[in-house]
Amino acid sequence: MASLLQGRLPINQDVLQMQKGTVMRKVRSKSWKKLRYFRLQEDGMTVWHARQVGGRAKPSFSISDVETVRGGQESELLRSLAEEFPLEQGFTVVFHGRRSNLDLVTNSVEETQIWMQGLQVLVDFVTSMDQQERLDQWLSDWFQRGDKNQDGRMSFQEVQRLLHLMNVEMEQEYVLQLFQAADTSQSDTLEGEEFIEFYKALTKRDEVRELFENFSADGQKLTLLEFVDFLREEQKEGDRASDLALELIDRYEPSDSGKLRHVLSMDGFLSYLCSKDGDIFNPACLPIYQDMTQPLNHYYINSSHNTYLVRDQLCGQSSVEGYIRALKRGCRCVEVDIWNGPNGEPIVYHGHTLTSRILFKEVVATVAQYAFQTSDYPVILSLENHCTWEQQEIAAQHLTTILGEQLLRATPDRRLPARLPSPEELRRKILVKGKKIRETEEEEEEEELESELEGQQEAGLKPEAQCEPEIQELSPGSKDKKKVLMCSLFCPPICCQSMVQAPLPKPGSSLFPKQKCTSIMCPSLSALAIYMKTVSFHSFTHSKQHYHFYELSSFSETKAKKLIKEAGNEFVQHNAWQLSRVYPSGLRTDSSNYNPQELWNAGCQMVAMNVQTAGLEMDICDGLFRQNGGCGYVLKPDFLRDTQSSFHPERPISPFQAQTLLIQVISGQQLPKVDKTKEKSIVDPLVRVEIFGVRPDTAWLETSYVENNGFNPYWGQTLCFQLLVPELALLRFVVMDYNWRSRNDFVGQYTLPWTCIQQGYRHIHLLSKDGTSLHPASIFVHICIREGLGQGEA
Repeated sequence: MASLLQGRLPINQDVLQMQKGTVMRKVRSKSWKKLRYFRLQEDGMTVWHARQVGGRAKPSFSISDVETVRGGQESELLRSLAEEFPLEQGFTVVFHGRRSNLDLVTNSVEETQIWMQGLQVLVDFVTSMDQQERLDQWLSDWFQRGDKNQDGRMSFQEVQRLLHLMNVEMEQEYVLQLFQAADTSQSDTLEGEEFIEFYKALTKRDEVRELFENFSADGQKLTLLEFVDFLREEQKEGDRASDLALELIDRYEPSDSGKLRHVLSMDGFLSYLCSKDGDIFNPACLPIYQDMTQPLNHYYINSSHNTYLVRDQLCGQSSVEGYIRALKRGCRCVEVDIWNGPNGEPIVYHGHTLTSRILFKEVVATVAQYAFQTSDYPVILSLENHCTWEQQEIAAQHLTTILGEQLLRATPDRRLPARLPSPEELRRKILVKGKKIRETEEEEEEEELESELEGQQEAGLKPEAQCEPEIQELSPGSKDKKKVLMCSLFCPPICCQSMVQAPLPKPGSSLFPKQKCTSIMCPSLSALAIYMKTVSFHSFTHSKQHYHFYELSSFSETKAKKLIKEAGNEFVQHNAWQLSRVYPSGLRTDSSNYNPQELWNAGCQMVAMNVQTAGLEMDICDGLFRQNGGCGYVLKPDFLRDTQSSFHPERPISPFQAQTLLIQVISGQQLPKVDKTKEKSIVDPLVRVEIFGVRPDTAWLETSYVENNGFNPYWGQTLCFQLLVPELALLRFVVMDYNWRSRNDFVGQYTLPWTCIQQGYRHIHLLSKDGTSLHPASIFVHICIREGLGQGEA
C-alpha cells in the first residue's frame, strides 16, 4: 500500500534523489565514523539505512521525528573534524525531544544540499499536516510494519500480527468478521481503502456515538441549536456558544452540504472532540495572553541548571547543544560556569569534575543565535565566574562583541528605576546575572560553596572538614581599603574566589599568602550585571534592610525548602519584591531533578532544572510553561505579587477560593506498547490523575486497569479532588501499564495548569516520557469544576 499521503507529498528532484539512496559517513565521535547507505522510502516519510548498498536495511528515522536540519558548520562534532571532512559536505539531523543528533557527511556538496533541502521540505510538510493527514500517515506507518512481505497488501495472518503490534487483543472470530466486511475485492487481502475501512470498523467509538445521540433528535446530525445546547451545557462555553457553534461546524464538518445547513454529522462531531478545540488545554491560553508589563520578579521564569551538560554532573559531556535545546524549549535563564582555559580563552564546564570542556566564546555565539528563536522575551545568563582577572577581561569582551546590541549594557537614560523592568521592556535583550564589585567585602560564591557543604553534610562528614573563609584587609598603605575574601589553608578549590577589585601585591609581599587560591573581580565583567546583581542571603530581615530590588540571591533546594517550612510567609513577601533562584542539591550528580512546585508555591521565580533529564519533575515544569505562548514567563497569582501578602504555602487559608474537581475517565485510544520488542505483549492500562499544588492539595487517584487492551480501553470511572488553592495547582494525567509483579510501567502523560483547563468532554493527547507527541494516543474524559468543597459524585 502506497502512503495515504502519496498524492499530497511535495515530490521534487531532491526527494526523488533521496529515494534512490546515498552512501554517507555516519559520525558519532572523533573515532567513530562509518560508511552507511541511507535511503528515503517510497512512502516519503521514513529513512532506512544499511551497512552497504543492497545490504539488509532497517529504519533509521521517521520524518515526523525530525525537528530541523542544520549545516555542517553548525555541528560541534563536525567542526572538530573540519581538517578531515569539509564542513560543506556535512549536515546534522536534529530530532524532537532529547534524542541525540545524527551527524552525516556526504561525498560532495551537491549530495549534502540534496539531503538538506529534501529533508527540510518534508519536515515542513509534516509540520503543516492537518489532523486527518496526521492520521493517514500514522495508518500508513502501521500498514508498512504489518505488511511483513512488503507486497502492498495484507493477509488475515498479517492483520492478526498487526493487531498485536497495535496493542489490540480481540476474538479471532470478530476480527475475521471485520476483515471480510472490509475485503470488498474478495481477494482475501486488504489493500489501501479496504484497510482504512477495516481500521474505521476497529475504532468505532460507541461512547462518542452515545453522547452524540443524547443531543441529536434524529441520531443522524446535530442541528445548530442542538450543538449550541451541547456547547453551553456540557462544554461550559457560556454566552459565546452560539457564535462558537457556527465556527466549529465550518471548521470540522466534512460535508459541504452540512456546512451550508449548519449541521454537524457524527464524523464532524468526533473530529471536533479530537481537535485542539476539543482538547483539555484551553486554546485561549496557548498564545501569549498574560500581562507582560509587570516587573520581572512578578513572573515564574523557565530556568536551566548547568545548561552546558547533556548528561550527568560528574563525567557527562559539555556541549553547546545543551544551550540550543534549553533555549528552543523556552528556557529564559541559562547557566554558564566559566573557568580559566588554555591559550587565554575561558572555558565552560562543571569545575573539579571529569565533564568535558567547551569554549566560552562558542557558548556566547550559540546564545546569540538561538536566544530569541522560541521567545522574544529576555534571556538571563547566570554567570558562575571562576576566572582570573585576565580571562574575565576576555569573557567580558566576548559578551560585548558577540552579543552586540542584544546585550543589555545600561538602564534607560542610565538612571536607576524604582523597580525591575518588565519582560515587555526587555524584549530581545540578554541580561547578565553575576557578582559586582562592592565597597565592602563580598561573601564567597554561595551556590558553589553551599552545594559542596550540603553534599558533605548529607554524606555525614564532620563540620571540621568544611572550610571557613577568612576576611583579610589590605595593608594600611594600600590606596584601596576594600576587603578581600581569602580561603583557609585547607579550603577545597571550589570556593577559591574573591568578588572584589584589589591591587596586585608587590613581589615579596606577604599580603596574599594564599594567592593561588584567590581570583579578583574584573570591572569590565562586573559592569555587565545590570538588574541582576547576585548577593548572599543571610535572612529575610537582612535582605529588607540592606538589599535592593535589583539584587538577587540563590538558594539550594534544601535551604529553600527549609526556609519555606520555617518562614513561608516571609519568603512569599521576599519574592514579591526581589528575585530568587533555586538550584538542585549538590548530591544530584546523576542530573536528577527536584519537584519545582514547592518552590513556585512560595513565589520563587527561577527554579533551575536539569532540563536534560526527563521525568515527573520536568513534566511539571513543562506543564507550567506550556501556557502563554511557551515564552518562558508565566505571571504569578496576585497573592504572590503582594509584598504585604498573608499567604503561607504550608498553611493556606482564606480568602483563596476552594474548588472541587470531578474527572470522569471514560476511554483511551491507540495507546502505545511499553515493550516494543515483544510482539504479543499488550498493555493493561490504567489512568492515574495527580494534583501538584500546596501541600494539602497534592494528591493522586487512579482507575482500575483494563486487561489486554491498549487500543480502545474503556474505564468510565469518576475521580474527585478538592483544592484549597487551585490557582497554584497543576494536573498530571498518566497512563500506566499495570504490572502485578513490580511497579507499573509508564505509557504516556500530559500535564497542564489548573488555570488552563477546559471543562466538559475533552481529549487529552498524550506525550512520551521525553515530552514528544504520541499521536494519536489519547484519553477521553469529562471535566467538571464546582465552587467550594462539595461532595463528589460516585
